[in-house]
Amino acid sequence: MIKNAVKELQGMQKLIITGGKKLSGEVVLQGAKNAILPILAAAVLCEDDVVLTNCPKLSDTYAAMRILNHLGCKALMDGNTITVKSSGLDSNEIPDELMREMRSSIIFMGPVVGRTGKCRMTFPGGCDIGPRPIDMHVSALRKMGVSIHEEHGQLDCRVEKQLTGAKIVLSFPSVGATENIMLAAVLAEGRTVIKNAAREPEIVDLARFLKSCGAKIYGEGEGSITITGVQRLHGCEYRIMPDRIAGATYLACAAASGGECLLKDCHPWELDSIIPVLEQMGCYVNCYGTNIYISGKSSLKAVDTIRTMVYPGFPTDIQAIIMAVLCKAKGTTIFVENIFENRYKHVGALQRMGADIKVEGKVAVVEGVPILYGAKVEASDLRGGAGLVTAALSAEGTTEISSIHYIDRGYESIEEVLSSLGADIARI
Repeated sequence: MIKNAVKELQGMQKLIITGGKKLSGEVVLQGAKNAILPILAAAVLCEDDVVLTNCPKLSDTYAAMRILNHLGCKALMDGNTITVKSSGLDSNEIPDELMREMRSSIIFMGPVVGRTGKCRMTFPGGCDIGPRPIDMHVSALRKMGVSIHEEHGQLDCRVEKQLTGAKIVLSFPSVGATENIMLAAVLAEGRTVIKNAAREPEIVDLARFLKSCGAKIYGEGEGSITITGVQRLHGCEYRIMPDRIAGATYLACAAASGGECLLKDCHPWELDSIIPVLEQMGCYVNCYGTNIYISGKSSLKAVDTIRTMVYPGFPTDIQAIIMAVLCKAKGTTIFVENIFENRYKHVGALQRMGADIKVEGKVAVVEGVPILYGAKVEASDLRGGAGLVTAALSAEGTTEISSIHYIDRGYESIEEVLSSLGADIARI
């Protein structure tokens, strides 16, 4: 009853943004959403306590903690530190209501099977940005000795004899499938080799955490990852990497507003595919140490073509945010979305604000306009919602963004961060 009341309250919240303020100031980057979730799932594998620092306070983080607590682990958050005690693990079933809270909940399949030999769950929920099939997850775990039966959306996973290593060739470098295989393989008997593995920095962060707990993993960040199973994993204290997508979002917000921003505690090299795009727009970008400075005070120019790709290519997660910036850039920019088929759901809201965007299949053509106008719009997903925030900062008048629970899945108090930079933004 309390949970339903909280959800209803979240659904009523809105962001009110009055544009025209040039952002200026510093942002200390939050921990990475796409790193904390698989690492929280990995804590299931550890027999001792795990202490995670630099954890982002996100609705998805809390959803993962609820799954851990349901399984019998004790997950507690104090500030930005999460302590997980997995010694009390006494269940291998995850109910449908918890699975539906986030898309990445499927990541619990590998570690729960690896630790208990069984797992029962339903299909995951989260943002509707297009199909994210779990066939690669299922196929890989079957090769490792897991019997998986599906009936009425329920997945019943069992290890009949022994979870064993295998050579697994992914048809696509899926981040989720790579993570699930790694999590199942660390306690499996023998060696597992993942070919065409995802190379995202969050994969590397997961591997570093697991190795800190005693796992034997080689080749993370490359196309082939080798895992040699061990008998047990111990606990550790580990710091979550900074969030490269949140970092790119705040750089884009500064550019859209015609202001400047110093991004601190980040990994500039992880934004190598994004920084050149910002520079092509006419922004000045300077990277030094763990800092990135951007100035968007010059007039913005269009970028010829932006194609979303798997890492180290241009990330699909930043497409909507960069599109929002380019809505007012002089000239025409072509976007080609190669990862998710429903990743243009934010376009209608941008058009409502005066943007000139035409979509045909996986291609979107953005013709820069002189002015965007404030309007009542609704976030359709996490990154699309962040794109609307970005556009609102450069729009004339006031924008009201509803369904901001999507934004809260990936950004820790986005209104507080932007307010600290001088934005006129409030949550009501």
